[in-house]
Amino acid sequence: MDHGPLMVSGFLGTVIALERAVAARSSWAMIAPGLCGAGALALLAGHGLAGAVLVSAGSALVVAVQIAMLRGEAELHLVVLTVAAVSWLAGNLQLAAGRAVFDVVPFWLVFLIGTICAERLEMNRLLPRTPLTLISFLVGMALLSGGALVGIGLRPTGMRLLGCGALVLSAWLLRFDIARRTIRQLGAVRYIAAALLLGYFWLGVAGALALVFGHPVAGPLYDALLHSVLVGFVFSMIFGHALVIVPAVLGVRVPFHARFYVHLALLHLSLMARLLGDFSGLVTLRQAAAWANVGAIALFLASTVLAALTARSQNLPIRGAAVNPSQAP
Repeated sequence: MDHGPLMVSGFLGTVIALERAVAARSSWAMIAPGLCGAGALALLAGHGLAGAVLVSAGSALVVAVQIAMLRGEAELHLVVLTVAAVSWLAGNLQLAAGRAVFDVVPFWLVFLIGTICAERLEMNRLLPRTPLTLISFLVGMALLSGGALVGIGLRPTGMRLLGCGALVLSAWLLRFDIARRTIRQLGAVRYIAAALLLGYFWLGVAGALALVFGHPVAGPLYDALLHSVLVGFVFSMIFGHALVIVPAVLGVRVPFHARFYVHLALLHLSLMARLLGDFSGLVTLRQAAAWANVGAIALFLASTVLAALTARSQNLPIRGAAVNPSQAP
């Protein structure tokens, strides 16, 4: 029953809190991923309330980190990161107060989608920006955040607004993100671009499902909507960004290997099968596809660790890692 909180706040929240702490270059900021990690352990041990309180404390520290960074540099992507962190905190506090996970989900979606979109906005900072570029991005974020707030009182309406925001942001990423250009390159750069573009597609699928079906609270539609975002979008982003983020955060080089396309393909093909099972009523297919999702993530972790260990055994330098950050899609 704690699968959602464990994955969103325990796992993804810990990773994002660690990345933000490294970006802030502040020792006290490292307390945040520690609290989220402790919350994950509490959730695994079956202590739901304690886990919710710990991840709430961790997310509150992430908000403080973002505010501190925003004071030093008032950039748009930092504003969006702060909004995303506040949404995460709001969701965790509601969970700690006893609200159902399906009511908290919209705030978690704003956190994850907003964080990723903010990072992509920052990555694309060197590309020319027109008023349309910024306005469309802000409209998407406003619909996304507004949908979570409206959903407190009007659940289906709020999720439909959130879905509209997801559709706008999906279109924005597919149209303006640098991955459209770097997909034409070779090696690691093409792999990362492929992972990102596939993720942007699934964000659009999730937005369309939310717009059509509103806010299902259980069952196949709930499964299809949530995992289009959390598996198709979020984990595809993780698969792609790992080649850049792992060296930056952990100081471990991860060279690109062609085998990385195996776990990327398995992730997306199994998600397609999962949605087919959701909409056809084939429970066995949905369950098998869900296990294949797990297999893709496990294969990604194993392949990434193997690449890092191989690089270490060969004494390859971290500098000049798999992707030059200035060229990273």
